Amino acid sequence: MNTTTQGVSKGRAYYALGVLLCAYILSFIDRNVMAVLIGPIRDDFAISDFQYSLLHGFAFSMFYIALGLPIARLADRHSRKWIVTAGVVCWSLMTCLCGAARSFAALFITRVGVGVGEAALSPPAFSLLSDMFAADKLPRAIAVYSLGITLGGGLAYIIGGAAYEYFSERGPLDWPLLSGLRPWQLTFIAVGLPGFAIAGLLLLMTEPRRGGGREDANAAEGYSLGQIAAHLKIHRGAYGPLLGAMSLLSILGYGTMAWYPELLIRNFALGRAEAGGQFGLIFLIAGSAGTVLGGWAVQPLRERGYADAPVRVILFVAALWLLPACLGPLAPSARLALLAAIPIVLLLNAYFGVGVAALQLITPNRMRAQVSALLLFLTNLFGLALGPSAVAAITDFAFGDDLALRYSLMALPLLACPAAAALLATGLRPYRRALSMSEAGMESKT
Repeated sequence: MNTTTQGVSKGRAYYALGVLLCAYILSFIDRNVMAVLIGPIRDDFAISDFQYSLLHGFAFSMFYIALGLPIARLADRHSRKWIVTAGVVCWSLMTCLCGAARSFAALFITRVGVGVGEAALSPPAFSLLSDMFAADKLPRAIAVYSLGITLGGGLAYIIGGAAYEYFSERGPLDWPLLSGLRPWQLTFIAVGLPGFAIAGLLLLMTEPRRGGGREDANAAEGYSLGQIAAHLKIHRGAYGPLLGAMSLLSILGYGTMAWYPELLIRNFALGRAEAGGQFGLIFLIAGSAGTVLGGWAVQPLRERGYADAPVRVILFVAALWLLPACLGPLAPSARLALLAAIPIVLLLNAYFGVGVAALQLITPNRMRAQVSALLLFLTNLFGLALGPSAVAAITDFAFGDDLALRYSLMALPLLACPAAAALLATGLRPYRRALSMSEAGMESKT
């Protein structure tokens, strides 16, 4: 069979998946590279952990969160390809401008700009993929796309640490526009430039015809906000636990991603490049394995008769995540802390793509980008905005000791994992009911 769905050839569908994956990888490099630049930025601007966390999380997320829903509404009505392309150009430019920042305020503003650009990526991308891959293939396609989290997150630590070390050893550059910039500033510019090439590749992507989901004649131009709210209300028993649990797990995930490398540096005296390289390698391998395993675990469960397989997979992840996430920060040596990071990172990345696919399967087509944006709104509000800051606040205000970072990291899984698992357990039956209703009205896909 030469086509996937909506008349899109397999070649074009997989090209789109590949280019969107590259864009997603780059987005995580650009947003997370700050995790290996904590020390130099703190030293240059004389700021605390909590102030740094505002740069890493709050500044990036404030408009990333706020603009996600209106951009998604545009994506449900207009060309998703052009929206994604414009977003890539915007965040790449702003990442480069982070390298020109010479004050806390300037870096804060440019980090806001990075968030504005990245808000235009995932909701349109999820909608595009749902029109290119049939329902039984969609969880795995989104799992592949979600590899951007692990590949980009891992490369952020590896490339960021290596670039910082390179520019530190090389000394100041005397090139036009780059003269006098610090190594951490040059690192931002180095990771921002590739985005302009990705934008060119996105222009060659096919915009598929919309289809699937429970559509009606009035939905041709998109559902109204009232109709979307009514749909969510009718199926609140399915959407509520899923969105709530993923928000809780995102607090743990983003808090870990932001501070685990710094734990290796502070508590075990690893060099910045060494800590970034080793944690980044774990993130690349174990994180990618977790993303793939999460997506691939859905179909075997469905074949055994579990219609709620995506929700069950996330529930299992929440339960399994608790123990390594508590023990890893308390490890007595760097070697054991890195070993513990393997299951932590694997599980950290196993649930998100599955959750996105679970939402797509119970949501009408022209609501998909907006419901995806709602998911991103919540996971970024709780995860990206609060996760890093929660860890920093506990370290600064509860302990008042930089070396107490390990206890701050240990506190998050104790709160997040049991609550997420309990929420998901309540959502199994409502999810099955919502899925049954969606499939009853779904257009056939070839």
